[in-house]
Amino acid sequence: MLKIFKIGGNVVDNPEKLDKFLTDFSTIEGKKILVHGGGKIATTVSKALGIETTMINGRRVTDAETLKVVTMVYAGLINKTIVSKLQRLGTNAIGLCGADGKLIVSKKRPAEPVDYGFVGDPDPEKFGTDTAQRLIDSGFNIVVAPITYSGEGELLNTNADTVAQTIALGMSKIYDTELVYCFEKSGVLRNVEDDSSVIRSITPEYFERLKEEGVVADGMLPKIENAIRAVRGGVKSVIICSSDCIKQDGYGGTVISE
Repeated sequence: MLKIFKIGGNVVDNPEKLDKFLTDFSTIEGKKILVHGGGKIATTVSKALGIETTMINGRRVTDAETLKVVTMVYAGLINKTIVSKLQRLGTNAIGLCGADGKLIVSKKRPAEPVDYGFVGDPDPEKFGTDTAQRLIDSGFNIVVAPITYSGEGELLNTNADTVAQTIALGMSKIYDTELVYCFEKSGVLRNVEDDSSVIRSITPEYFERLKEEGVVADGMLPKIENAIRAVRGGVKSVIICSSDCIKQDGYGGTVISE
């Protein structure tokens, strides 16, 4: 079983949560990959450099100058910090972005209806399965930053949930693959103010009901959509859970199934 874990910005931005997650991650045996998001550091660096941050519908617009910042921060500072911490914990890690080893090829998102700039949507059919397999079989734990490339020398900022899904789909052709989305909550919650109100299982049909009822909204929508696509594409299991619970049996979160 290959386990792919994805951590978001709320974990990356919290040193205590990040250290606990990486400590737990380092103790999990077997083949594993870690995908990380960006967090708020890019915004802080942009401000220090006098580069304005523009958000539309909660998503960062990546113009040419912002692309330089997110590449430096995501594929540089954050990625290498995580790799360094894992090395300290005895986990031999190697940090990559999508351009390394032709890992993740993306297509620049069209400017209509919203122009997000240099943002990419990965092509699962072009995933660098050979690169990932060679590294994993050589004993490396891959740590992937959410920067991909167009194949034409152009770097692209990419949603980390989608990066994790793309990797899971590609690797599921070789290994039984489990995808675990980790964030600050215990799972998909019926009541966002009540961390004990975890919905234990979501199917595509149930997901539609939850959307209609307004139970699931905002940033959770694309996360579950990515999870459903992964399950339908051959990923053995997908779980959404707290980053604090990855050593717990079943992770104590929400299982996405067909």
